[in-house]
Amino acid sequence: MTKRPIRVLQIVDTLSMGGAETWLMEVLRLWARTGAAQMDFLCTSGNRSIFDDEAKQLGAKIHYLRFSRSQLLRFAREFRRILRQGRYRAIHDHQDYASGWHFFLGAGVPPSIRVTHVHNPWLHIEANYAISSSRRLAAAGGKALVEALATHVCGTSTEILRQYGFQPGRSRRPQVAVVHCGFDIDRFNAPRETDRAQVLAEFGWPANTKLVLFAGRLDLALEFVHPQNHKNSWLALNIVREAAARDPAVSLIMAGEGPSRTALTEAIGGWGLAERLRLPGIRQDVPALMRAADVLLFPSAQEGLGMVSVEAQAAGLPVLASQAVPREAVVIADLYEALPLDAPLETWAERLISIMDRPRFDTAACRVAIESSGFSIANSARKLEAIYRSSA
Repeated sequence: MTKRPIRVLQIVDTLSMGGAETWLMEVLRLWARTGAAQMDFLCTSGNRSIFDDEAKQLGAKIHYLRFSRSQLLRFAREFRRILRQGRYRAIHDHQDYASGWHFFLGAGVPPSIRVTHVHNPWLHIEANYAISSSRRLAAAGGKALVEALATHVCGTSTEILRQYGFQPGRSRRPQVAVVHCGFDIDRFNAPRETDRAQVLAEFGWPANTKLVLFAGRLDLALEFVHPQNHKNSWLALNIVREAAARDPAVSLIMAGEGPSRTALTEAIGGWGLAERLRLPGIRQDVPALMRAADVLLFPSAQEGLGMVSVEAQAAGLPVLASQAVPREAVVIADLYEALPLDAPLETWAERLISIMDRPRFDTAACRVAIESSGFSIANSARKLEAIYRSSA
């Protein structure tokens, strides 16, 4: 007998280019083909974003409902209406402790499965704590409500679950488990020659270029150690500057956007490296950039998991990460190296060049490794479906 499709409401801030949202779009594309589930979205910022049109084309309804203290009554009323009319079996909330407040405002209305998913690095919660006591109280209250009202708590790694105060493997309610974000391996695992030639031509670089890729949000401050820096874009830029001083073939693509982009560009110009260190902004062709590059530089201060490093491994692209990135991101050990965040720039630069001098890894072997892991979209979606169909 064919299973009836599950109806699920995913709660996010917006359908942007973030890791959670990118994963949910991959799940939506898969389930639009298989019919395993009907996914809708509630965007609590009230704002539209980059994936909205595609999500609607794939059959999802998107509800724009701002969640804020000034609009709590309206949120509660409309949220409860959405839940009643949607006849959902599961709510899957991707806004960590805030999900507890969402569940509280929807209390007494189905669905029976309520999932809290933590994705964001703990440093963001710490930064909120530092801003005001009211935010600390709201987070503490949200966590208590998650404990009382959620049926499942999921995290992108065991490390992030523990940081948020949830013990992985807990079987009593709420059940706690790691659920990795998955992706379509075909988007990354492909021959590199055409992409390599096109990317080098786009930036005017010669064939012998040693290409470093950085992909992620550009941070707030031009400091090596700053409590609100996440991806460490300033550190990455200085590492590549050091490598470029050692080897004239080294160049960089820093794909991403953020508050420091103008200042980073000015610093590069002051170093006289504007032709070799490039900041093209947000790119929709990151898989192609991964195939073109020789190493992914990923010196994050903290990560929920670090999906970009797993995607790089699918593309056969070596990764040089910080030891702050959870080790669960290591799928292919031969493609992954990590250094302490406080390692000297010289050490980072030398390791970067050493990695780029090695032969490229076999992409067929990369495919096999990722397909058998929890990061393949099929395995990731299968785990979600099991949660949504479980007993409350």
